[in-house]
Amino acid sequence: MSKLRFGLLGTGPWAPRAHGAALAASPHATLQGVWGRDPAKADDLAGQLGTRSYDDLDKLFSDVDAVALALPPDVQAELAVRAARAGCHLLLDKPMALSVPAAEAVVRAVDDAGVASVVFFTNRFQPEVERWAEAAAEAGPWHSAHLVHYANIFQPGNPYGRSDWRRQRGALWDIGPHGLATVLPVMGPVSSVAARRGRAGTDTVHMVLTHGPPGSPPSEPASASTLSLSLTMPPAATGCQLVLYGEHGTRARPEGTLTGAEASQNAIAELAGLVSSGYRHHRCDVRFGLEVVRVLSAAEAAIDRAATGVDD
Repeated sequence: MSKLRFGLLGTGPWAPRAHGAALAASPHATLQGVWGRDPAKADDLAGQLGTRSYDDLDKLFSDVDAVALALPPDVQAELAVRAARAGCHLLLDKPMALSVPAAEAVVRAVDDAGVASVVFFTNRFQPEVERWAEAAAEAGPWHSAHLVHYANIFQPGNPYGRSDWRRQRGALWDIGPHGLATVLPVMGPVSSVAARRGRAGTDTVHMVLTHGPPGSPPSEPASASTLSLSLTMPPAATGCQLVLYGEHGTRARPEGTLTGAEASQNAIAELAGLVSSGYRHHRCDVRFGLEVVRVLSAAEAAIDRAATGVDD
């Protein structure tokens, strides 16, 4: 399997910590260059990673086989379409986009170009977490799943607290994809979504998902999952736990042990494998990324309806 020539798009804190470090160390990739919306930051990051910076994005696309994107989701979706149309394979970050139409446009571009795609849901590239999810799916069906992911990114020294899109879209769109990426493969497709905001002055949200084919008869009760998410929880109350409940008792998801860069190396290796094999379907490809965006968008719509007094 030959190495893929990669371009890195983005210069924020995630770019050097995850994809940049992973590409520099991966035996499956060569980091060809860096592009950023701020050329000075692109120059600095390229120097850190031992590569060159590009100010012409189309030139970068023409010089590489694949791109890794570490950009705000709305910017990512637009540039992913351009990259796919230029024939570049895609390593995307979560969420793939901030709207269903934008995510659908990425899927169309990938399908039309015939390129490979992987969306980097970090836990799905943590071996112990992925093994747990596969075993849990095999052991199902489960009656319910309950996820609590409470974080606080606004403490001194946390670089993600300065992220405009995280401040605007909150926990639903930032850590919601992480939860859904594990819950959906275990619990199955989502047929309905309810959601409400939590405590005033926070970005806390609570989601209730019904799993099962739409229109299932009442004689076949569906499973359900709940996800409680926050980026503004008091530091003493932060934590993350996912537990499944069913006929055989309970199962708690283990913690991943890899860094973001190490997990990204696994994603790069899997993308390189897709490219080498010619196979284009992956458990975390853009179609799965679209499925996650659909659920997030439905939750956001439910929250908006509740805020205007229109009940579900």
